[in-house]
Amino acid sequence: MSTAAPQPSELELHIAPVRKGQVLAWAAWDWGSAAFNAVMTTFVFTVYLTSSAFGGSDHASSVLGLALGIGGLLIALLAPVSGQRSDAGGRRKLWLGIHTAVVALLTGLCFFAYPRPEFLWYGAGLIAAGHVFSELAGVNYNAMLEQIATPKTIGRVSGLGWSAGYFGGIVALLLVLVLFVQPVFHWFGSSTAESLNIRLVAVFSMLWIVVFSVPVMVSVPEVRRRRAAKLGVVASYALLFRRIRAIWQTSPHTLYFLIASAVFRDGLAAVFTFGGVIAAGTFGFSLSQVIFFAVFGNVVAAVGAILGGILDDRIGPKRVIVGSLIGLLIAGFAVLALGNGTYDLGGFTWPGAATFWVFGLFLCLFVGPAQASARAYLARLAPDGESGELFGLYATTGRAVSFLSPTLFSLSIAVATPLVASGQAQRWGILGIMVVLLAGLLVLLPVRPPAKVATAVVPEL
Repeated sequence: MSTAAPQPSELELHIAPVRKGQVLAWAAWDWGSAAFNAVMTTFVFTVYLTSSAFGGSDHASSVLGLALGIGGLLIALLAPVSGQRSDAGGRRKLWLGIHTAVVALLTGLCFFAYPRPEFLWYGAGLIAAGHVFSELAGVNYNAMLEQIATPKTIGRVSGLGWSAGYFGGIVALLLVLVLFVQPVFHWFGSSTAESLNIRLVAVFSMLWIVVFSVPVMVSVPEVRRRRAAKLGVVASYALLFRRIRAIWQTSPHTLYFLIASAVFRDGLAAVFTFGGVIAAGTFGFSLSQVIFFAVFGNVVAAVGAILGGILDDRIGPKRVIVGSLIGLLIAGFAVLALGNGTYDLGGFTWPGAATFWVFGLFLCLFVGPAQASARAYLARLAPDGESGELFGLYATTGRAVSFLSPTLFSLSIAVATPLVASGQAQRWGILGIMVVLLAGLLVLLPVRPPAKVATAVVPEL
């Protein structure tokens, strides 16, 4: 293994001015991915999958959590080598396109998830598989951040990407609302027979993903090829382990951050994955109400991501992440403690819906900055030409523990079920998510800011 001094990061070597067209094209992919993340996973299709048509919210929520946990383990095995090989072959953009196409296909197949209990595992399985390929696409997408940002703009560009995803979610959700859920005119897609209108949302989402993935494929150049040698799968994993050892020896805080972010990012993902499910199952929101909340929530999250990106460039990503996690814990505790109860506050009535609207929006506000700054933190430390592999490790460490939130969500529901009234157990799934966020915060606190972390040595083949 090489014992050379740490090399400059890929970001430090990129000193060319940022091209706004490439930044916008890159952010457009995040806009398109919102159809899977917001429409399918969070606010529409998983709400449909956890409805009474599939066996009730408690049972269906547990099945969905288990399926997502299995998908997370697959991501942990595949992501780093996927990033490594795309780095080596100069094929970041190619693999971004391939994995995005698979996500679109899996999304379209959700059309055949009919509203019957026997289709629960089919629908949950497609959503989980979509998560696998969406994460693999995200490895290459995140690595491209090095190609379109500079050290002075990394926080803002990363925040712009996340905000584009949120705004894309807003537009997509509004179109879903007026075309399918509460159609403003009658057409065949508005039929509720066999939940046709909701199943057609999957087709709409597939097309949305495809259309908005085109700009990045056209505008952002492919990364240069780094190595001529072609490695088999076993050799790729052997090289991966050598690199992990090199990171541990030359830049241990990079690994510390990967571990800490793995935990808190799993909690962040769970906030959105189960947010719509909790709104419907615990607080009695109808699907249209869930979508209205989603629209406002995405606006707040987008604003939070933009403001967080600006703060990131000024005060550093660690402070942004710590502040965001504390805000998430406070808001999550309020939702758990107050529940769907109605309270008399000195003559003012506080209904359960107000609890979810107020503190749910606070959750949205803090998720965006934490996500954007976590990505920007790691991008500052990626060795030249190794961003894909490092973001692969980012995905792997995240998904290596991605069973935590879904499992603790499901476990909390299972433990609460015999102890609370029927239909009230789902609320306690929030506790499992909060435990994960708190654990991530505690592990992050001793990690140094990126300005005090050396870039790792990259061992030779």
